[in-house]
Amino acid sequence: MSEVLKPDICVIGAGSAGLTVAAAAASFGVSVVLVERAKMGGDCLNTGCVPSKALIAAASRAATIRDAGGFGIGGGEPRTNFSTVMAHVRETIAAIEPNDSKERFTALGVVVRSGVARFTDAQTVQVDKTQIRARRFVIATGSRPALPPIENLSAVPYLTNETVFDLKRLPGRLIVIGAGPVGIELAQAFHRLGSQVTVLEAGTALAKDNPELTALLLRALRTEGVDIREGVKVVRVGRRGRSGVRVTLEGPEGGPSHLDGTHLLIAAGRRPDLEELGLEKARVRFDEKGIKVNARMRTRNRRIYAIGDVAGGPQFTHWAGYQAGLVVRSILFRFGGKVRRDILPWVTFTDPELAHVGLTEAAARRRYPHLQVLRWPFAENDRAHTDRDVIGMTRVLATRRGRIVGADILGRDASELIAPFALAVAKGMSVKDFATAVFPYPTRAEAARRAAIAFYAPKLDSPLLRRVIRLLRKLG
Repeated sequence: MSEVLKPDICVIGAGSAGLTVAAAAASFGVSVVLVERAKMGGDCLNTGCVPSKALIAAASRAATIRDAGGFGIGGGEPRTNFSTVMAHVRETIAAIEPNDSKERFTALGVVVRSGVARFTDAQTVQVDKTQIRARRFVIATGSRPALPPIENLSAVPYLTNETVFDLKRLPGRLIVIGAGPVGIELAQAFHRLGSQVTVLEAGTALAKDNPELTALLLRALRTEGVDIREGVKVVRVGRRGRSGVRVTLEGPEGGPSHLDGTHLLIAAGRRPDLEELGLEKARVRFDEKGIKVNARMRTRNRRIYAIGDVAGGPQFTHWAGYQAGLVVRSILFRFGGKVRRDILPWVTFTDPELAHVGLTEAAARRRYPHLQVLRWPFAENDRAHTDRDVIGMTRVLATRRGRIVGADILGRDASELIAPFALAVAKGMSVKDFATAVFPYPTRAEAARRAAIAFYAPKLDSPLLRRVIRLLRKLG
């Protein structure tokens, strides 16, 4: 006999977005059913943000050893124990896992069900023998790796972010297809741990980021030894030997060429995970890019919301969490507000890190014809010199009146340094707020203040200002 549940909210997907909705709603005493077909925590905890940053942290320690000689410390080539590296990755996941566990959410009052959720009509979801008839549904099933249309790909062993952290041995020669953030981050990490790495990109590497800073980053990665090839198309893959792979390429110079490796990693983007949801029966519109929602993350079926990767748009954990907050307020208090894409920050966690928030320069110039781009290089920052790490700069986009509408930072700790600009963009702050603040010395954060002060540099040559100064001098 079927069990019938009638909660206020049914959340489908226990990744970052779904867990945020479930926890927030439950804290207000609202009845919530949470459905997850795989692991609690979703991609971010199990195969995305957490394991990748743990791997990057290990690789960073290896790079520190290599670079220690410049500080007068004995360094050299580190010895990588890859099994211990991967144990560190698993331990990191395990340390965070309790926060996303079924036990924690059950203790919060959430009813957790394991299984595939499928709509049977516009107001009912079936999970095994359980029917869920909720007042509101929130779809947060996330995304999965997209596979590019490459001949013979299914016939060769390949890795994605869902399988790369299961490796038992360090790849000897790793070929990465895709030069977005995931591909570039993992490429540098494996290179630093001792792999030979080649990245293949049909278009432009890190195409969504600022070209000026991207060029500096790619130069640094290539200098370090990561082989990054742009404008090359992978037309075919095949086996080479017992376990290797051969990639056939077409480049701008014409004619096919071949590249051999021991491992192949596909990092060519992601696609929304919605095939098994039965969205047609729920009267929810969707396409290959995701579920169609309005500015309040609501679908055509007013009972149903969609948030996170499954709704298309930017694919970031913090963005999914932001959308989750809007939806909770909309369901519980009827004033969720609209999504503001112009406040979104993102980071590529390479070394140096590349961070962005707000409008891109191209979008800002379309909106603000008199846009000013304020720069301060870390080569002019004292703390960067003490660290012997001066690559990069802070770039601030400001309107004619000085309002900050975007920022880009390339450099060490850019992921942390971008945070004040995220606040500035969200709250409409101006360069004056940064220029008049006191920053501790010596810190990299000073670059933000110096960039802001640059806004006023042209005004120092104002004839009116100089006349005022002369008058005040005469007055004593």
